[in-house]
Amino acid sequence: MQTAPSQSNLTLPDHTQLPETDGTFVKNFQEHPQSLLLTDSIRPLFDALHADGKYAIGQDCGIYWRLVDPPENGAEAPDWFYVPDVPPLLDGKRRRSYVMWREIIAPLIVIEFVSGDGSEERDTTSPFAGSGAKAGKFWVYEQAIRVPFYAIYEVDKASVEVYELVANHYQRCTPNERGHFSIAALGVELGIWAGSFMNQTLPWLRWWDSEGNLLLSGDERADQAQQRAAQAQQRADRMAEKLRKLGIDPDDL
Repeated sequence: MQTAPSQSNLTLPDHTQLPETDGTFVKNFQEHPQSLLLTDSIRPLFDALHADGKYAIGQDCGIYWRLVDPPENGAEAPDWFYVPDVPPLLDGKRRRSYVMWREIIAPLIVIEFVSGDGSEERDTTSPFAGSGAKAGKFWVYEQAIRVPFYAIYEVDKASVEVYELVANHYQRCTPNERGHFSIAALGVELGIWAGSFMNQTLPWLRWWDSEGNLLLSGDERADQAQQRAAQAQQRADRMAEKLRKLGIDPDDL
C-alpha cells in the first residue's frame, strides 16, 4: 500500500512542481466541444457571482489530493470542474494543476464524460483497503476531495447522473419535472439538450437557470441579439411605411 511521506520531513510541492499531464490522449472529438459549451454558457453567471474574478474552471486538469510516488497516482483529472473563490492565476502564474494541500477549497462541482462503460467513473475502490489498487474516481471525489456535486455524463446514452454529498456520502439526485438536476448553490440546473454545436448534432450536457431557461453559448447569444436587432428593424420599417402612406416623412420626425 502506498503511503504519503511525513509532512514534517519535507516541503510539500506546489502546482509548478507536479506533472500537469499523464500523457494520455483526449478520448474523442466530442469531449473538447462539450467542455467549451459548458464553460462558455455559464461564464456570464460566474462573472456575475464573482465580481472580484476569483474563480477557476478546470478542463482535464489534475487535482492532487495526496502525495505519493508516482505523483499521478495521487491525482484525478476531471473532464470539467469549477472552484469558487480562488484566483484563476496562482502567484501570477498559469495553473498547471490544482493542489489540495496548497489551496484548501474543494471544487464545487466535478463532471466526468464517460468514454468507456462507465465503471471508471463509478469506481468506489478505497486506496486503504490493502489491495494496493489505485483509488477509484468515485471514492476520491466523495471521500478525499469531498466535492459537493459530482456528475457523470454519458453521451452515447443521452444521460447524466448527478450525486450530491450529504453527510459525507454521495446521494444520487432525482431530476425535476424538466428532467434536469438542480445545482442549488449556483442557482442552475444541469441536463441533456439535443441539438447542434460545433457541427455535431448530439445530446449535449448543458446548463439551465432555475426557471428552466437554457443558458446560451456566446455564439447563441450573438445570434439572439442579431435576430432581435433584425426584428426591431423590421418593425421600424413597417412603421415608416405606414407614416409615408399618411403623407408623413418619418425622417422629419
